Amino acid sequence: MQTIDNPEDVKKVLETVLLSATAPLTLGELKRVFETELHNDFLRRALDELRQEWQGRGAELTQVAEGWRFQTRPEFQPYIDRLNPERPPKYSRAVMETLAIVAYRQPVTRGDIEEIRGVTVNSQIIKTLEDRGWIEVVAHKEVPGRPALFATTEQFLSDLNLRALSELPALPELAKETLFADLPVENK
Repeated sequence: MQTIDNPEDVKKVLETVLLSATAPLTLGELKRVFETELHNDFLRRALDELRQEWQGRGAELTQVAEGWRFQTRPEFQPYIDRLNPERPPKYSRAVMETLAIVAYRQPVTRGDIEEIRGVTVNSQIIKTLEDRGWIEVVAHKEVPGRPALFATTEQFLSDLNLRALSELPALPELAKETLFADLPVENK
């Protein structure tokens, strides 16, 4: 491994590593690539410069919840779809409603979800979301039976190209009234 001693070489290494990665990489993972210790601020600047250098190309460097990754720009997705005609999985309305409740009300129990939706939650719905890596058990509620508390994962955020829950789109008024009906006004 050669010693990297200038910012341009650091950017080339970052570009190479990120282009070959199969998943987003954190700053910690990117730092391990180099023999010498690089500060987070230096790495962030190099990544920001690299992101700017890729402006206007078919792919872009982006930061998501799980780390940094190169991805195809959305406007080029139709071309990728022609090359790779696989259709993404379709999720039922019940799955999407459950995911929305977890995303906007987390952490929630299965009982919370059932109360909001007004119907029993099929175990397969929870399993589907867990298998997809979008929700996980983060704790257990301290009540009799200790039900699992579900929350979204970093993979969920990354799959939506988000860095944090605060970047989720605003809820329409009707959904707010349904999802947050029992919460104090200041949290709505």
